[in-house]
Amino acid sequence: MTHYRNLWWTLIAVLAVTFALLGYFGTEVYRKAPPIPDRVVSESGQVLMTGEDILDGQTAWQSVGGMQLGSIWGHGAYQAPDWTADWLHRELVAWLDLEAEQRYGLAYDQLDGERQALLRQALKQAYRANTFDPEQSTLVLSRQRIEAMAQAADYYKRLFSDDPALRGTRESYAMKEDPLPSPERRQALTRFFFWTAWAAATERTPGEATYTNNWPHEPLIGNVPTAENIVWSIVSVVLLIAGIGFLIWAWAFLRRHDEEEPTAPARDPLTLIQLTPSQKALGKYLFLVVALFIFQVFIGAFTAHYTVEGQKFYGLDVSRWFPYSLVRTWHIQSALFWIATGFLAAGLFLAPIINGGKDPKFQKLGVDILFWALVVVVVGSFVGNYLAIAQIMPAHLNFWLGHQGYEYVDLGRLWQIGKFTGIAFWLVLMMRGITSALRRPGEKSLLALLTASVVAIGLFYGAGFFYGERTHLSIMEYWRWWIVHLWVEGFFEVFATTALAFIFYNLGLVSRTMATGASLASASLFLLGGVPGTFHHLYFAGTTTPVMAVGATFSALEVVPLIVLGYEAWEHSRLRERSPWMAQLRWPLSCFIAVAFWNMLGAGVFGFMINPPISLYYIQGLNTTPVHAHSALFGVYGFLALGFTLLVLRYIRPNLVFNNKLMGTGFWLLNIGLVLMVTTSLLPIGIIQFQASVSEGLWYARSEGFMQQDILQTLRWIRTFGDVVFMLGALAVAWQVVLGVILHRAEPSPEQHEQPASP
Repeated sequence: MTHYRNLWWTLIAVLAVTFALLGYFGTEVYRKAPPIPDRVVSESGQVLMTGEDILDGQTAWQSVGGMQLGSIWGHGAYQAPDWTADWLHRELVAWLDLEAEQRYGLAYDQLDGERQALLRQALKQAYRANTFDPEQSTLVLSRQRIEAMAQAADYYKRLFSDDPALRGTRESYAMKEDPLPSPERRQALTRFFFWTAWAAATERTPGEATYTNNWPHEPLIGNVPTAENIVWSIVSVVLLIAGIGFLIWAWAFLRRHDEEEPTAPARDPLTLIQLTPSQKALGKYLFLVVALFIFQVFIGAFTAHYTVEGQKFYGLDVSRWFPYSLVRTWHIQSALFWIATGFLAAGLFLAPIINGGKDPKFQKLGVDILFWALVVVVVGSFVGNYLAIAQIMPAHLNFWLGHQGYEYVDLGRLWQIGKFTGIAFWLVLMMRGITSALRRPGEKSLLALLTASVVAIGLFYGAGFFYGERTHLSIMEYWRWWIVHLWVEGFFEVFATTALAFIFYNLGLVSRTMATGASLASASLFLLGGVPGTFHHLYFAGTTTPVMAVGATFSALEVVPLIVLGYEAWEHSRLRERSPWMAQLRWPLSCFIAVAFWNMLGAGVFGFMINPPISLYYIQGLNTTPVHAHSALFGVYGFLALGFTLLVLRYIRPNLVFNNKLMGTGFWLLNIGLVLMVTTSLLPIGIIQFQASVSEGLWYARSEGFMQQDILQTLRWIRTFGDVVFMLGALAVAWQVVLGVILHRAEPSPEQHEQPASP
């Protein structure tokens, strides 16, 4: 490893500094989280609710789908309102009417401008003032605020019931009828909504920002961007430009140009390896990948249609059985399952190659056990989701067996444990093949980096166990984003980069030096911005200004390495011309080229679009977020998983020849469908909402009246074209994989003989 000492020390320094920042400011999240009062009382001392009542409301919210039905603090689904912003605005309007009636005997909107301005000033003083006593852990509320809260609570109790007067609203919000049948739990739900709105309106200290850094935009009480928000937004843009400049400079002047490309082998080296039993057993993994992929695509189109008809699918009322919150849960969870399965299959395929072309003892048994464990977790979590949202599952079992309520980690805790156990078991299977190779003499830097990424994937999913059912929302968000951002966008990215470099090296297409140096440098660049960049999801989740500063600074650096991915795509494209046998790898390589493009556009351009604090302040919780989510999650990790799937399929079915017409149709329809989905629907809706959020406030941009405008309804209908194109592409690719898995024998062709490639 001495040849790469500087690169290794750079990577170690990056990890040490960035995780120190993530940990130090993580403790800040714990220390400064908005308080949950032990008691909320009136000025006369009457107890209105307790801290346990608020947490009971949090669990009630989780049971109806949580972030899959509307959002809290901007995180969640986009058809129903953001409940924090919506509650806050309703309570403020109620307070103004009550105060106008008391002072002038008229409704607020009947007053002249001068008296309305006086009332708004009184409203701002009443709501931004912090009446929480930390020593007594007691929050004191005025009589008038209590009356305003009661009006808001009454609305939500009726909305989450089967009150016929609000049926049209539930349909607009894609809510099923009577989503929370228990009156007691509806009462608790309103207390949780109140607390999230209280934190968003109340100043931490007099004259400063609210607990959520003045989010959401609410002009009635002066919730506008803070000075720090604007400063760190400008800093992030400057750092982005500087980072790109330094990267281009380093690329031009420091990159070695004297190393010639190795001569491509006359035959594909990996076809010269005798397939091991564990590799032959991977066909069922590939089938699971495309089965879940097709399910995810079609259930996604079904979910999108709910944004048009609310409770119906082309006139058929299906929300009673499969409501929006359930199918959206399944859509996201199935994506995570099939993408992860594709990555796991790639790793299991590489393990015997690393081990010198042979299986460790009982490796095939381990591969089979892991597969069926995955099936059990998928089926069990989906059934649990259904029983929870249908309100069939007992409330005390919901978090453990049903629905956690948190986007991307919706599966019940028991199934989450099962998923972690499966990933840890995969780590064991991988390490059994890797450890022997690590003991052999020779340069091991590339293998060591691959090993480190495998270990990180195996262990970092465990961050999801650092919060529980009744954990404070700010603390939960901190750990949730360790999974969604750090585990997925960080370590999966490093694994993918290193695994591809390892494969191309073993194919004889790149030198060991080039593969190792590029992988180490890429890992440092990805993790430098990616680790502390986790905080850009937490600007307005009850955190303080330092968290915003760190998140804005480093998340800008996340985009920097993505600008060179056009060159990476070109390099991958050139590999296809290196040797005639590379024609068999045309479609896996095409997927990797697509990854580079969507990494630049989806993760880079659309990611930075929502990263600076001033930008996210206005568009958090709008349809600009799924623009980034769709183009990055599928465009990057989806195409990566499909590329790995096709690559593994090519080698475990050596007699298979890809149908170029079928694959070409599938590949291009997937890309075109994704472009149409984003550019003709999601992005235009997000831009229109952005204008409304800036001019009126987030509550308005997510309100029933705004979201049901004809123009937005039309744009949601237009998305159907992109969805259909995408579905046809998915069917074509999936059918190729199914044909390959089922109709072609796994035995090697006669000319193959045992000759392990060098790790």
